[in-house]
Amino acid sequence: MRSFSASNARVVGCWDKTHGPVGHTSDLRRSAQPGYTGAVARDGHYIAVVGAGACEPEVARVAEEVGRLVARAGAVLVCGGLGGVMEAACRGARAEGGTTVGVLPSESRRDANRHVEVAVATGMGEARNAIVARTADAIIAVGGEFGTLSEIALALKMGKPVVGIDTWELSRQGRRTEAIARAARPEEAVALALRLAARPGA
Repeated sequence: MRSFSASNARVVGCWDKTHGPVGHTSDLRRSAQPGYTGAVARDGHYIAVVGAGACEPEVARVAEEVGRLVARAGAVLVCGGLGGVMEAACRGARAEGGTTVGVLPSESRRDANRHVEVAVATGMGEARNAIVARTADAIIAVGGEFGTLSEIALALKMGKPVVGIDTWELSRQGRRTEAIARAARPEEAVALALRLAARPGA
């Protein structure tokens, strides 16, 4: 059961796709009512799942399982809100009753995939990747293209832990760096991300 106190909380600029805009204390009190499944700020971790907007079925399967495990752990799943890895991860999280937040590049909340519970329309294009990285306590990269690489780099620059499943490898002056923690399976990736997110200063 989720518990929430709305006495001094405020959420700005968000949209719950089931219940409408969330931005006032009255909305948050409503969200605490039994049966409400909209996204509410919680004390748990926020885990971003990043990857390509179009991906192969096997990659999608991995991302969906990551999403399921994030939700089972009680964490909020953050992503870029579109298709591919993002949609698969959201689908998995919602199947487990988890909260999904999509930080969209466009100005329309309607561009979010149907498994995004809270859509944030930034109108910032690819610059929204910085918001995804900043929002998360840890990032899990599943596969990915250059957009994913930018999210990885931004997260590392911000001091956020990054866990990768079959994603980019980084090198400096021809020498591979270990900035990305490697995981072979979704279970390993989520457990590692949660452990790293819990570290002081993460």
